[in-house]
Amino acid sequence: MSIKTEFSGPGTTARAEGSDNHKPLITVRGLAKSYGSSVALGHVDFDVHKGEFLTLLGPSGSGKTTLLALIAGIILPSEGRIELAGVDISHVPPERRDIGVVFQNYALFPHMTVRDNIAFPLRFRKVDKQERAERIHQALELVQLGRLADRYPSELSGGQQQRVALARALIFNPAILLMDEPLSALDKKLREHMKVELRQIQQRLNLTIVYVTHDQDEALAMSSRIAVMREGTIQQIGSPEEIYERPNSTFIADFVGDANLLVAPITDNRNGQPQLQFAGSAFRVSAGDRFDCATVGRNATVLIRPEHVLIGEAAHSVSTRFTGRIVSATYEGNARRFEIDVAGTLLRARTQGSFSEHVLQTGETIDLGWSDQHAHLVDIHAQ
Repeated sequence: MSIKTEFSGPGTTARAEGSDNHKPLITVRGLAKSYGSSVALGHVDFDVHKGEFLTLLGPSGSGKTTLLALIAGIILPSEGRIELAGVDISHVPPERRDIGVVFQNYALFPHMTVRDNIAFPLRFRKVDKQERAERIHQALELVQLGRLADRYPSELSGGQQQRVALARALIFNPAILLMDEPLSALDKKLREHMKVELRQIQQRLNLTIVYVTHDQDEALAMSSRIAVMREGTIQQIGSPEEIYERPNSTFIADFVGDANLLVAPITDNRNGQPQLQFAGSAFRVSAGDRFDCATVGRNATVLIRPEHVLIGEAAHSVSTRFTGRIVSATYEGNARRFEIDVAGTLLRARTQGSFSEHVLQTGETIDLGWSDQHAHLVDIHAQ
């Protein structure tokens, strides 16, 4: 299926043709939405480039769906602007925007077949019959639903309905595709399959996608970049690796993935590697550019991901090492998860596969530690 940056519809339309790949396809500046005194979205700024998969990630009430609805034109902004390929579309009606949308509930027409559901955007845009037939065939092949073209939505599984909604959103060749938690209603196994399939389609067609989810695993697995939202603002935007490994706040460190957040005093700061004191031992952390002047004497919050905590004999390979007591041990099939009490602080460790010596039990004393490069400073507390 050939995806072009064009929009063919009745009347005057915002177009996304001839855009420079070095310039943003979507530009959002100072965008805000209020309902009376209630602020749903603060003043947010970001760009989306052609071919990007940008995920808006955040808890309920963070403003991510409001932001998606503003880009789609379903609601209008209180302040700010949205540009598509340099054209201000802030107050352009939804049907005049070069944008496809896949809703959480898929919004399929129950009285229409798969074929007719997919064809609907083309009928609305008065695409001629021959071209319509060609595009429908391409769309059905893309989502592998050719043999189900004459079925109705009620005769489809959740995954099949999701594919119909995706094909319908893509068939008119939108410049950008918006997706509002499209996998949330699927069971875990199907959700994992659809994550891979959607990412493959996005990469194959070089689609530009803005995707909303509260699921951190979805965001990390599928995205080119992630914008983490909280209370109507974007807290951090970056690659999945940046968000997971180098979060810029305690909130993001805790929200995205499992986290050990250790609070300890800074006792030294040399060569951009602050030294902290914990459980009677000193250890160095990675501070990054944000903390060039980490103040000795202040408390700091340090992030260590559970998969980076080494236990047993493995802990002897690193210099940062402690002794603790296992409080809980959980078998997870391909991994084991431990909670370990170190001087009154609970630290979590996650090991892949089975432990070679014996199955560790609650109450056992064990060595644990981590490499300095896996301990990241995320916050320095005010005095």
